[in-house]
Amino acid sequence: MPEDEVDHEPPLEWSTPLGAVVALAAGGIAMLLAALLLGLDAPGQFLAVLAAVGMFVLAGLGARQRPKLAIVRDAGGAGGSAVAVTRLTGRRTYRPDDIARIRIVRYPRLGRRVPMLEIDAVDPDGTERLLIFGRWDLGVDPVVVFDALSVHRLVPPEDRAAGSD
Repeated sequence: MPEDEVDHEPPLEWSTPLGAVVALAAGGIAMLLAALLLGLDAPGQFLAVLAAVGMFVLAGLGARQRPKLAIVRDAGGAGGSAVAVTRLTGRRTYRPDDIARIRIVRYPRLGRRVPMLEIDAVDPDGTERLLIFGRWDLGVDPVVVFDALSVHRLVPPEDRAAGSD
């Protein structure tokens, strides 16, 4: 069977594309160089440095939180799957029992409706979390991630029955 006809399992982790993170860092360097070398007036220099700092912060966040969302083996459960979410404070794993809802919500943005993956989960200390992921966070269409979560039985049955919309 040719390689392109082989049924490949979809990736089990998603994050901001590495190329976008590198492009942000390069853009930050370019903005910083422009601010320092082009002889801009003081307000222009301030704005260019501010833009560079913003790009560096976004690049740092994208690099720090990799992978943003992943499907992992649930070591504490019955050997099933769990959802791992990486945030600035570290990585959290949510077992199927900790997930109240997973759904796709379409938000209006710039004249069109953009899909976002929403996960309602409960931390071990009882704190409820609303985790929202867009295409930037996942690197793919959130509907693809929803489908992968459904295949691994991480989407609660009532959300699975409703579909991805």
